Amino acid sequence: MRFQRLSRLTLAAAALAALSACASPPQYLNSGKVLPTTLPFSEAVKVGNTLILSGQIGNLPGTLNLAPGGIAGESKQVLENIKTALEAHGYAMTDVVKCTAMLADMKEWGAFNEVYQTYFQKGRFPARSAFGASGLAFNARVELECLAAK
Repeated sequence: MRFQRLSRLTLAAAALAALSACASPPQYLNSGKVLPTTLPFSEAVKVGNTLILSGQIGNLPGTLNLAPGGIAGESKQVLENIKTALEAHGYAMTDVVKCTAMLADMKEWGAFNEVYQTYFQKGRFPARSAFGASGLAFNARVELECLAAK
């Protein structure tokens, strides 16, 4: 009987800990490793064990200059930027569960996908949405935002 009470108390304590983790205030994060920290948004926001990344473009780290090489070059750089931002906050590409891709030209979707799929394990691709945009920041060809969870 005492063991059952102790088990229930342990379960109740674990449930309270889980609830308090979910109710923890958001943390607004900027590593400065990808974009200048002077921009009016956070690189990421952490809520509990979930990391929400702002959209990333294929800029060369620390600048607003886009990587050369068209959609392939920008796609590779945007995924490197995502990887850098994740790692700066203790996450990895394997923690990514959702991505939203915005393309300036949907005709480049195939070229984007060729690069995108090399950054994830086959059979463990994040859920994803992709859509065309009439314009992206700094005339980028692709913007990618991701959500990671542990």
